[in-house]
Amino acid sequence: MADNAQKLKVIARIDDRGDIARIRFAPETGGAILPYEAGAHLDLYLPDLDMWRQYSLCSDPAETGFYEIGVLKDPQSRGGSVKVHETAVEGAVFTVEGPRNHFPLDESAEITVLLGGGIGITPMIAMAKRLHAIGKDFTLHYCTRSEGVTAFMDELKDCGFAYKVVFHFDDMDAAQKLDLTRDLPVPAASTHLYVCGPQGFMDWVIDTAEAAGHATANVHREYFSADVDVTGDTFEVECAESGVTITVGPDDTIAKALAREGIKIEVKCEEGVCGTCLTDVLSGEIDHRDQFLTEEEREDGDVICACCSRAKGPKLVLEI
Repeated sequence: MADNAQKLKVIARIDDRGDIARIRFAPETGGAILPYEAGAHLDLYLPDLDMWRQYSLCSDPAETGFYEIGVLKDPQSRGGSVKVHETAVEGAVFTVEGPRNHFPLDESAEITVLLGGGIGITPMIAMAKRLHAIGKDFTLHYCTRSEGVTAFMDELKDCGFAYKVVFHFDDMDAAQKLDLTRDLPVPAASTHLYVCGPQGFMDWVIDTAEAAGHATANVHREYFSADVDVTGDTFEVECAESGVTITVGPDDTIAKALAREGIKIEVKCEEGVCGTCLTDVLSGEIDHRDQFLTEEEREDGDVICACCSRAKGPKLVLEI
């Protein structure tokens, strides 16, 4: 196992509304869990599919006995969520890496607005629990197709910050739907927004917020999946340390082409959302296809998500 890998056992499972399984993990050998902060996730290894999948933690960061995630069963995915639903039964043991956090909460903000679409609510719940615990001003907006598919509803209606939770349902009257003109606060340096959910929902929130004047650095986002086109023109990749040069074809990726030559870059999401495959670039123009890097990081041009991004020109030189 990797240095940060651990064996976790399923100690409880709740099959909630909307085909969402709420799964609690604890160390297989007992004892306290590794600490984490709001916004963190776990990487679960699925040996039957030989793939890793990332799931945000929705449990209270103050909790020391277990981690909780929510997993939407999505038959249209590449099989990871279906496999988790099949295998994450009480007593099952998983190899897990993390927790790690690419979506940290800025606890210094004076006003925080959390916007979760569907299963994107999971990191928002952990953030809301933390903000409530430290007495911060926040609002949690939770958008779903209908009340009947809204997981976590009972918990959120009964929690200590229920008055700060606003539900929005697509199949109900327009007045209760999320209205960004009405529901976003006035832009300010001390106001931060967090958004997670389907890509269309996130793009709408981010674009609207930034157009309204919210600074890009204050609009935090985490994609749990993304529609990514990995195809393009053929180009070469030179590996400075290993001395290998490979050709990446129109339907290939850098990571897969390198793996065939024995140069392994760790890949997990394969959609450019988790950042696991980040690789240093020494020269060449990058065609960024990921949803992980910020615009500032893209402009620096010194790192690439090798699972999906490509070269704009004929060649990239990587540090590996």
